[in-house]
Amino acid sequence: MHQQLKLYYCGLVLLLLTGFCAQAQVASSPNLNLLQLLEDHDSTAARSSSSSNHFIIGDITVEGNYKTKDYIVKRELPFSTGDSIYLPDLVKGFEIGRQQLMNTKLFNEAIISVKSFRGYVVDIRVEVKERWYIFPIPYAKAVDRNINEFFRQGVGIQRINYGFKFQYNNFTGRNDKLKIWLITGYTQQLQFEYEQPYADRTLKHGYKLGMTYSFNREINYATINNQQQFSDSFGGTRRWYAHIDYTYRPGLRTFNSVRLALVRQDIDSAVINANPKYFFGGKTSIVFPELSYNLNYYKVDYIPYPLKGWMGEVSFLKRGFSSEMNMWQFGGKLMNNWDLKKKWYFSTQTQAVIRLPFEQPFVNQRMFGFGDMYLRGLERYVVDGVAAFLSRSTLRKEIIRFKVPTHLKSKSHSEVPFQFYARVFGDWGSVYNKVNPENSLTNKLLYTYGVGLDMVSFYDFVVRFDYSFNQLGQNGVFLHIKSDF
Repeated sequence: MHQQLKLYYCGLVLLLLTGFCAQAQVASSPNLNLLQLLEDHDSTAARSSSSSNHFIIGDITVEGNYKTKDYIVKRELPFSTGDSIYLPDLVKGFEIGRQQLMNTKLFNEAIISVKSFRGYVVDIRVEVKERWYIFPIPYAKAVDRNINEFFRQGVGIQRINYGFKFQYNNFTGRNDKLKIWLITGYTQQLQFEYEQPYADRTLKHGYKLGMTYSFNREINYATINNQQQFSDSFGGTRRWYAHIDYTYRPGLRTFNSVRLALVRQDIDSAVINANPKYFFGGKTSIVFPELSYNLNYYKVDYIPYPLKGWMGEVSFLKRGFSSEMNMWQFGGKLMNNWDLKKKWYFSTQTQAVIRLPFEQPFVNQRMFGFGDMYLRGLERYVVDGVAAFLSRSTLRKEIIRFKVPTHLKSKSHSEVPFQFYARVFGDWGSVYNKVNPENSLTNKLLYTYGVGLDMVSFYDFVVRFDYSFNQLGQNGVFLHIKSDF
């Protein structure tokens, strides 16, 4: 049985990684108003203009970017001054540029239009409305995996992190980010991070560096009956994490990142007594390096809530080189989105992860129930393991969109947009666990389904209400909140 499952998960991962490399076709709707403008700007030019003729990109003027550098805005455009471009490609380029600018998370709005003509030389205007970039705000957040789990564990101040969160996006106007967190409560955490994605003249190479210290009084020492087990009588856990990243973005949509990190984690001996598999070798303190690589490709209209296009990710992680900590992890993710017209949209998402060797300590077994690896309808549970496959399908219908005036004297924040989508969905997946097979949700096919309602607003704020059913005969309402704050 175990041998068959090994081959099954290895095959799924290879299939996903192969599918990621395949070319996906994405429908693009030309801007007909722009096309008409270009064809009508000069009657003589209109009679001779066709797909066999081309325009020359002239001056590109950027407006509304009080903080962001001009060249950072122009970096997101699929054309530059002096390019020779055919009319259909120019039309598509305007929409691609708008999507790219919105996906930088720098702007609330972006408009690209024709500024003027000089024969067949066309000057371009880019108008943007910048976001607020500085967030020195009080911080309060439940520590549990999701809101439903927070209520299950028992609502209380002891399960809330609170403190001060300072985040400065677009720190120097080059889409760089500075983050300083001072958190106490359930978790005591100090974090510093700085990211500069455009550190050279080519605007292709960048870096990120950061350091985090955290202390938890309560520790998740085991999983029993598919539930996390916590204790505050084991002395807690301390963790130090420092990293430096190199980033490389060769084009518009491809992002590469290599990270080298050093990790130290300390626990009390009582944790090992309660769960000898927490760390291998009976250690209470381990220090190990991490090396990771991520390749991301985005060809979607809006990354936080895509409706059209596709995006994919391939990842690799090497954690430790000793008998106490030795893990190779390979993963992949592929998401496709189709516009079915009349405000109907369909999407599929596939994820796979495999960790080698299959014998891993408890701290390396987190799988379903953490991050974005979960089945909608099984949020109450965690499923630990070393290999997993997850597939999601969602049918959406936009039901309403509107804007609410803020009455602020601000061009970029005069209105708050809202969009609402109704959904039906179905998920299925499986997790393989060799070391701890006793939990009932491991080593079997899982599935869920349900309906939902999404609210999308600016600053990538997305709220999801789900009414889900699972194969255990259970159902319930689940809430998920995602924000850029």
